[in-house]
Amino acid sequence: MPLLHPSRATSVPAAPHLDSLYPRSAIPGGSFEVFGSHLLTTDPAHPSIPPQLPLAFFGEIPATFDMARSTRAVIRVPSGAISSGLSLRNHGLISNHLHANIGVPMVEDLHVISNPAVDADGNLFAMVSGPRGEQVPVSIYRVARDLQVTAFTRGLLNVSALAFGRDGNLYASSRSEGTIYRITPTGVISTFAEGMGIATGIAFDREGNLFVGDRSGTIFKIVPADLGADREDALVLNPQQPGAAGEIFVFATLEPSTAFYHLCFRPDGTLMVTTPTYSSHQPIYAINPHGETSIYYRGLGRPQGMAFDVEGNLYVAASLRGHRGLVRLWLSRESGDLEPELIVAGNDLIGLCFLDDGCAALATNSTIYHADLGIQGLPLL
Repeated sequence: MPLLHPSRATSVPAAPHLDSLYPRSAIPGGSFEVFGSHLLTTDPAHPSIPPQLPLAFFGEIPATFDMARSTRAVIRVPSGAISSGLSLRNHGLISNHLHANIGVPMVEDLHVISNPAVDADGNLFAMVSGPRGEQVPVSIYRVARDLQVTAFTRGLLNVSALAFGRDGNLYASSRSEGTIYRITPTGVISTFAEGMGIATGIAFDREGNLFVGDRSGTIFKIVPADLGADREDALVLNPQQPGAAGEIFVFATLEPSTAFYHLCFRPDGTLMVTTPTYSSHQPIYAINPHGETSIYYRGLGRPQGMAFDVEGNLYVAASLRGHRGLVRLWLSRESGDLEPELIVAGNDLIGLCFLDDGCAALATNSTIYHADLGIQGLPLL
């Protein structure tokens, strides 16, 4: 008889293995969807105990799970995480690493309600809009290319949107005053136009005309005056002479929005407009140079700030199938239809602007993040 009992085979748990991440990027608060194998397993030494969640790390920063299955998990990006390797640890075993591209804060403690703006030298401008009717200490901040943040303007009430004109000046709308302000590179403020209703989104076309979205249902067009940037008197709506230089007229009408009108131009001169509500199946409007309106795409939740890349793809801060972030709309060669794709996960994303190095500034209500997306944005100037 053997003096020792034969050893019993002991099962060894399999290490988690990560195959892919979706989407390609995220900001803190957003979530990556992870696909792989053995992401959630039972401890072989204690098979009667239900599977325990593994540990997730971005580099050495721990993260939490929104959901976990054996082949799929959703992992939330924690505050303080940067672009790094994502790994899982379970039963003492460590998975392979997948690179997670994560945006980092550029400027915080803002109140952003639309896209930031970037000038010809690559400086970024971000608003502090504030509650309606309340003055804030700093209206607009300037973020230099070296990420130095300085106060740019004070005294503007409820800044709602920003855009640079061909004259190098920054233009800002005020939703509480219905006014468009012109701000020189040195911060000198003058009133450019008045009588814009609840003025929200603004955008310049290639000819230098300024378009203003009055969320009560009107898109105004301001034709540049021959008097140039030194004109001291503010332009006032004059519907009797539409199209005259230095005049304002109604360009198009849409349904009123409970929140905002966001505007941007397509390379062919078509004006794109979003009017966010809390619906999960909203349209993006396209308005041709004659003021004729059509629906460009329908199916996103609460679409807000927009921007185009050089290839003509539209990027929208919106929700896609319940996931908030930056959505790309691209034209499928196979179907000929616009196809949506989540590019960046970010629960509170409301706007963006592309920078000149393949990166983007991604805006939430309180923070602007810098993200390397490898996307060449369409120049706005």
